[in-house]
Amino acid sequence: MIELMVEKLASRLAKVWAEIRRAAEKANRNANQIKLVAVSKTHGAETIKAAIEAGAKVFGENKVQEAEGKINQIGREKAEWHLIGHLQSNKARKAVRLFDVIHSLDSVELAERLERICEEENRHSLSVFVQIDLAKEATKNGIEEKDLPALVEFLRGAKHLKFGGLMIVPPYFDDTEKVRPYFRRLREIRDEILPGGELSMGMSHDFAVAIEEGATLIRVGTAIFGERDYS
Repeated sequence: MIELMVEKLASRLAKVWAEIRRAAEKANRNANQIKLVAVSKTHGAETIKAAIEAGAKVFGENKVQEAEGKINQIGREKAEWHLIGHLQSNKARKAVRLFDVIHSLDSVELAERLERICEEENRHSLSVFVQIDLAKEATKNGIEEKDLPALVEFLRGAKHLKFGGLMIVPPYFDDTEKVRPYFRRLREIRDEILPGGELSMGMSHDFAVAIEEGATLIRVGTAIFGERDYS
């Protein structure tokens, strides 16, 4: 059973990497500069273990509570763990203990809390990406562009938080060309405030466009694990 799961996941990972290489080649980029974050939310520890065996190295989780059980079962050191979902301030301490990278920093208040917890937990360095809300969708999180300067200023002076890059969750479009302007704008903001910083953008249906626009991390779930089980 586990062998079949590993085989299936390895096949899907190979297809995703082939598409990454095609998109990178189209944009005259090196595919090795792109990190694939396998979005494992709603999938259990056994599936993640199989994915590790199949070659996945980096996993993205949406909820701290859900991730905690899986990371404890699998092992903190067995993979690189990224928090890609909204971080509630009351879960900040657990997030600092569990994750290598937090993609969803969206306020000065949260940054201050993470910085303080890093000090208390003796965590020397924590990489954070700022999630920006460019579409102003009610169901999405992220800091507005107008509020970005204050957060950037705080991060530049932070002792423990490492300002690694920017992240976006754009609107969903069947026509992926419609999402291109959001990816392009995120890249422009990155170039203005953090030249050379990471760009976390692009998911299963639109990551090729994201790569063409400069993504350095793509967050892919369905194309690797299949449809999610929310039961």
